[in-house]
This record gives sequence, C-alpha cells and structure tokens, in this order.
Amino acid sequence: MTDLARAFSAVAAERRSLRAFLPDPVPREILHAVFTDAARAPSNCNTQPWVVHVASGAALAALRETLPARFAAGEFSMDFPYDGQYDGIYKERQYGAAKALYDAHDIAREDKARRQQVFMRNFTFFDAPHVAFVFLPEPFGLREAADVGMFAQTLMLSLTAHGLGSCPQTALSFMAGPVREQLGIDDANKLLFGISFGYPDPDDAANRCRTTRAVLDEVVTFHDGI
Repeated sequence: MTDLARAFSAVAAERRSLRAFLPDPVPREILHAVFTDAARAPSNCNTQPWVVHVASGAALAALRETLPARFAAGEFSMDFPYDGQYDGIYKERQYGAAKALYDAHDIAREDKARRQQVFMRNFTFFDAPHVAFVFLPEPFGLREAADVGMFAQTLMLSLTAHGLGSCPQTALSFMAGPVREQLGIDDANKLLFGISFGYPDPDDAANRCRTTRAVLDEVVTFHDGI
C-alpha cells in the first residue's frame, strides 16, 4: 500500500458525523481549500450541479435564532419528499444509529422530551461556526442529486483531512423556505441538506457517539469471470 493510500484510508476511517463544535471560526484560507477540494468531485457530463451557500457569523446567528422557533411553530417546508420509512436491515441500522446517539447522551429510550431536545439541536447547527447549505438547481433531478452527494462526501473528507469535523443534516431540508428567505436565495435552488462544520468539541458527550458499518460482503459482490 502506498503512503497516499494509507493516508486516504486514515481520513476515510476518521470521518464521522460530529454533533458538537467549538465556536472558533475556520480561517478563510482553509475554507477556500476544502471547498476547492470538494469542487473536484465527479459529475454527470461535468455539469457540476451543486449550488452551495455557507453561512457564518451574523448570518448564521440569525438562522440559529429563527429556525428552531419556526420549526416548533410548524412553519417548515421541504423541496423533496422525505418519509423516513425503512425496512429490514435498513431499519436495524437506523435504530442502531439512534441508539448510539442517545446512549452517548445517556438518554433512555422512553425519555422523549430529552430526545426531542437532541433533535432540535439540528436547527442550532450543534453550535458549529459554519453551515453549508447544499442546493440542487432546477430542473435537475435524481441523477444530478447523486452528483451532489459526491461533492458533499469529498467536502467532508477534506474537512477531516484539515482537522475539522462535520455533520450532514437532512433535517435542515425541512426548513428550505426559511433558509432561502433568510439568505436571499432564489426559489429555483432546491435544498437537499446542510452540513454543519468546524473544530470538534472533544469534551461534549455527543461526540462519543460511534456507529457501525456493515461488513464488506454484505454490501459488495465481486463477479469474477464470465
């Protein structure tokens, strides 16, 4: 294995969803570096169908104040359907991830109030100093959404390589209308998800959460020969 391969494997293994951040902003040169890396992601016919708005400082503070109140009041809107229904092994993995998160917080399954508090932290971006809102412009659809996913993964790997943490949040897509309104974004850009990021808080219980991964044979089949 080459040094480059070992370095990449280490970054891939290190990346995970973190849910507690220090308030320190990321220097502008690092922001430019990680988003430049992300823009190297592949896309169908090189369309590069991603539109990204990064909120920091006063813009982020305004969102942090507005979004929880509007979500609690039921003033949310979504650009893409999300029913959250899984079956079989996919449901097992979903439940396993939820259990890992709530166990890290020492929250019992029946304590619905505290679980709701943990969920609502999505809308304050886990105290991160930055959030990237990732949009798919009209008229793109499912194929191009897959390209945006490759952009997002490249971004999060680069963040990890720079000593930063991140958390991709489909929950933020529940607030597509309010996010566009607050940031002055054209309605033709449809919100897929957000990514909160910054320097991880090593002392917060949320960052003790660990999820498992399926063994290789469960998800990859190698077809040899003809």
